Amino acid sequence: MTTPAARHVGGVVFDMDGVLVDSEPLWHEAEIAALAPLGVPLTPALCRQTTGVRVDGVVRHWRTLHPWAEGPADDVVVASIVDGVVARVRARGEPMPGARAALEAVGDLPLGLASSSPQRIIDAVLERLELRARFAVVQSAESLLRGKPDPLVYRLACRALGVDPAHAVAVEDSGSGLRAAHAAGMIVVAVPDPAADPPDALHLADVVLDSLEAFPRWLAAQPRRAGPRKVEPR
Repeated sequence: MTTPAARHVGGVVFDMDGVLVDSEPLWHEAEIAALAPLGVPLTPALCRQTTGVRVDGVVRHWRTLHPWAEGPADDVVVASIVDGVVARVRARGEPMPGARAALEAVGDLPLGLASSSPQRIIDAVLERLELRARFAVVQSAESLLRGKPDPLVYRLACRALGVDPAHAVAVEDSGSGLRAAHAAGMIVVAVPDPAADPPDALHLADVVLDSLEAFPRWLAAQPRRAGPRKVEPR
């Protein structure tokens, strides 16, 4: 499936967790380790319910379903999960199949990253995979009022790249991410995890790929905007 001719591609913004880095199992391990002592009976399957949700939202979700009367405040639990993910990424983080080829396929189009993950986790991933120099813009939703599915993180990334969201591709795997990219008015490419249930917002995608390995061929078939703006990495 190709995008309409009017929707030429002027830039690309990737999600990070589950798209560029195989970090979802690491998130599940960290969430289970932090929440099990508080009486939350998490499993990897239950963790998938909050895929793509900002970590403070994950903690609120499970505290609502399984309240702990005494124990650490939410921000302490959030910090414990983030610490766990950072340590696991540094030790075992690996790129998703096709991730490096997908980034190379972008060529001279402006390239950004938009993630709900805290900046510490983004930094750990970019350092582990040696990808920092690839991105002109790296945008975290950590300091925003809301993370995905709110579209602001994508809108800010597009603004920093100097690309109209209507002509920017968003590459996503989760329901929250697909909703965010769609609400931002972007060209939405879904690369869902084949081992998980399809995201409930899959219908919002302009195209669904079986894996990131199919992205270079898809992108090569899309009309591109001539003369992309050069943006210095930040």
